[in-house]
Amino acid sequence: MYKKNVTVIFDRLGAVKKTGRGKVEIRVYLDRNVRKYIVVGETTKTGWLSYQNSKELQLQVEKYDEIVRAMKTLGEDMTIENFNAYLEDEQAKKESKKPLQRNFIEFMREEVRREKLRDGTLRHKKLVIETLECYGKIRTLADLTPANIRAFDRWLHDTGERTEVTIWNYHKRIKKYTRILKLNEIIDNDPYEYCKISRGHSKPRTPLTEQELLKMRKVKLIDKLDRVRDLFIFAAYTGMAYADVQRFNFKEMTHKIGRLYYIDSERLKTGTEFYTPILKPAMDVLKKYDYKLPRITNQKANDYLHVIEVQCGFKKSLTFHLARHSFATLALAHDVPIEDISRMLGHSDIKTTQIYCKILKTTVQRHSEALASRIL
Repeated sequence: MYKKNVTVIFDRLGAVKKTGRGKVEIRVYLDRNVRKYIVVGETTKTGWLSYQNSKELQLQVEKYDEIVRAMKTLGEDMTIENFNAYLEDEQAKKESKKPLQRNFIEFMREEVRREKLRDGTLRHKKLVIETLECYGKIRTLADLTPANIRAFDRWLHDTGERTEVTIWNYHKRIKKYTRILKLNEIIDNDPYEYCKISRGHSKPRTPLTEQELLKMRKVKLIDKLDRVRDLFIFAAYTGMAYADVQRFNFKEMTHKIGRLYYIDSERLKTGTEFYTPILKPAMDVLKKYDYKLPRITNQKANDYLHVIEVQCGFKKSLTFHLARHSFATLALAHDVPIEDISRMLGHSDIKTTQIYCKILKTTVQRHSEALASRIL
């Protein structure tokens, strides 16, 4: 049976089911039971098709295929060691020809233009590029050194009020493109291989309690404050993220089973499916606006939420994303299984849901009393 010398494979280890993302690898078939796997990236199931059709990946496949054919023609032993030796020779030939003065920021822009990105991801990547431009000390490929990456990290910490997680995400997005440069042998070394950037820890989440949600629903507000409060309440009783609330279409995204309507769709940010009920407070919001929710930017919504926070007398910072946290905690408090909450929120990995869902003391107490009554 004929086997291709070089093929691209996705999620060989089955990570997509657990994390939503799998590794993209080039498999080089050298001989029976002799295969070399080269990791070239990581993507989602929906992003896999565009990834495998990328020009850079195809060029790499062609290069490895040429090496295998050359080894066969010259009668070389088809071993991984010999294949690696050919790779090292190729590297040596290119050593003096690398365009280190090429503009790294422009390279990132070109790559982003080629990627098929969702709106939210595109905004994040553009922000990273703009931040790198503002920093001004990493412009060419020659500037991609561990020392410069560490200096950039210090600058990110010293300017603005970025959290550790936000800064780590900046590095994560830049690292993708330094890895591409390394894989395509445009630069010798990926600077991130030589400096460790700490992810840090997220700030503790403080979702609204059921009583606080009720207070927010009853507070008297006018105009934009009223509309933003209603959007927050809709999210808090469906578990939907801001981007999904803004694109919500009642006719296209819901169906009725029994007395409840359910939203059956996929998340704009990740493409993962979610299935969640529209609880009564959220349905009341829909009826108020004739099933067409108001539109507002996330930044403006958060600005108004801080005003609402003061009017409600809350001692916790209100953001739109807090509505999603509140839904998860509310569902957990009413004994909804965490597996169901994960499906409602559209999480590909239940570990993410566990972060959202703090185990409430009241839930522990109730379950403990039930357990105690059964043990004599």
